[in-house]
Amino acid sequence: MVNIEPFTRLVAGDHGLAVVAIALPDGTAHASVTNAGVLSHPISGAEVVGVVARGDSRKLRYLRAHPRATIVLRAGWQWAAVEGPVEMAGPDDPLLGVDAERLRLLLREIFIAAGGTHDDFDEYDRVMAAERRAAILLTPARLLGN
Repeated sequence: MVNIEPFTRLVAGDHGLAVVAIALPDGTAHASVTNAGVLSHPISGAEVVGVVARGDSRKLRYLRAHPRATIVLRAGWQWAAVEGPVEMAGPDDPLLGVDAERLRLLLREIFIAAGGTHDDFDEYDRVMAAERRAAILLTPARLLGN
């Protein structure tokens, strides 16, 4: 088990703003900016890093083919990165034990873990469903940083 406390501390530094990097088959990297937070895995309870992605995103398409990523947070000159395998849970990415109701709550949990707040979670849920949003759950295998 990798201790990701340095990563967890940085979530609040810039509202969980993170870069997700994924290796592509041609050796290049796909990188995107998103929000990330640390939470308990919905099935195992283990500590994971969560990200929410649109159902039609390239990020999900790439992760389906190669389910491994690096997520980097920074706040000022402090930074931390976690690397490891990922699982997805969403309308197009079923995860055993995560039904539609558990997915709705999981998307909220990730949003809150990344420092998000919302005045109308019913509206949040509607948007997540309409965009076929999926949870990306990274199990930390390695921590890098300063």
